[in-house]
Amino acid sequence: MSDILLKIHDIKKSFGGVQALRGVNLEIRRGEIHCLAGENGCGKSTLIKIISGVYKADSGSFEINDKPYRHISTMESIDQGIQVIYQDFSVFPNLSVMENLSLNMELKSKRQIVNYRRMREIATEAVSKIGFKVDLDERVENLSVAERQLSAICRALLYDAKLIIMDEPTAALTKKEVKALFSVIKKLQSEGISILFVSHKLDEVFEISERYTIFRNGQNVSSGNTADLDDRTFAFYMTGREFAEESYTPVSLSETPVLSAHHLTLKGAYSDISFDVRGGEILGITGLLGSGRTELVQTLFGIYKPDSGQIEIKGKPVRIKKVSDAISKGIGYVPPDRLTEGLFLPQPISKNIVISKLDKLSMHWGILKRKSIKTEVDAWIHELSIAAQDREVPVQTLSGGNQQKVVLARWLANDLSLLILNGPTVGVDIGSKYDIHALLRELARRGLAIIVISDDLPEVIACTSRILVMRAGHIVREILSKETTVEELGEISTGVGQKETA
Repeated sequence: MSDILLKIHDIKKSFGGVQALRGVNLEIRRGEIHCLAGENGCGKSTLIKIISGVYKADSGSFEINDKPYRHISTMESIDQGIQVIYQDFSVFPNLSVMENLSLNMELKSKRQIVNYRRMREIATEAVSKIGFKVDLDERVENLSVAERQLSAICRALLYDAKLIIMDEPTAALTKKEVKALFSVIKKLQSEGISILFVSHKLDEVFEISERYTIFRNGQNVSSGNTADLDDRTFAFYMTGREFAEESYTPVSLSETPVLSAHHLTLKGAYSDISFDVRGGEILGITGLLGSGRTELVQTLFGIYKPDSGQIEIKGKPVRIKKVSDAISKGIGYVPPDRLTEGLFLPQPISKNIVISKLDKLSMHWGILKRKSIKTEVDAWIHELSIAAQDREVPVQTLSGGNQQKVVLARWLANDLSLLILNGPTVGVDIGSKYDIHALLRELARRGLAIIVISDDLPEVIACTSRILVMRAGHIVREILSKETTVEELGEISTGVGQKETA
């Protein structure tokens, strides 16, 4: 038996004249963690679906366990030990953990009578494989994202998995959950299971994988040992572009702060918070999950009402009791989960951009000014370089980066004074990430005040001028972005070896 578990050779695939794969190659060794990287639309997902039997390649071939294939069915792929964990985990949210874990085994056995004792035994065996502690009777919809993911991994292991493909497995996980997932992946590797880790997050790729393959525009760009790469080279291979980011330096700052917070307190979330942000600057706020950072900015946007303290807008005290109060004061908020909180996915780009200012684009009796709407939408699509065939295509058809630009366009169309972004580049590829950072710098240079909340420490340093670090509901340090490092910010966030100087 050879050392190569999966070998892909010259696979091509087209959809309606659009060539998704242009003759790609890939080799995965037994027991290795291999990263498949590339920007959105580069062909990663298409190749995964060919390997798992969902799609048939137009040409090319592959070998699994030394057995050659031109095409493979889903069941053949599973029988060869290939399991795919997609971003949505393909679980039944209304069923229990036990039912989710055992249902496929029951169906495969073609049993006609449900035996809950047998199902519990199957589920118990599944969770024991990785030491996953969970209530088997709990509905999956009540689990955290990380717990759903671990459930999907347990289910995969029931089928004697030899290769587990994880498609963007950390997209919705916290740093702590990512660390726990990586421990599980290492454990699987120690048992001889290969992992194909599909991602575009450079720090995670370097941390978890030994070898890599990078696609761009449906073609192989580079493959080799991850240890031989650095961040800049990896980014260039993925995008074909050179990036050089340094911390943002304001051109000029407004004399009066756009927003000032004085001794804000929200019981159970944060206490005695004071800071200000001026027009022309990008203020970063970071800290671990539970530090109070999100509750703080959601208070500024009217989602929460503080128990005490005062907010000033351009030097004047204001009371922000609800979201509409914040919007009327020129504050916009981009949430961390654009899919469930920031966008109307089935609706077209045009409606998503103008939804927050329809009153200004309407005549009497609510009749829309369609020409004005078209002009407004086209202007923002051009301004933010939103890649779309037409303004009326559903926003769910766009890449993550372009979806994020649509959310930004919605708020920028409202003549903002302050833009708050919570996780501004979550789930977007590296090229779009740099584009968004460049856009934020340009908006700040035009005089907009910006607050960026993120636990992506390289991002916080790269696109801000000043950083507030929160821990346990307090600001424990204020530091200039150009005077700190990722390591120092991490230590301040956790309190390891640091003195509080706020």
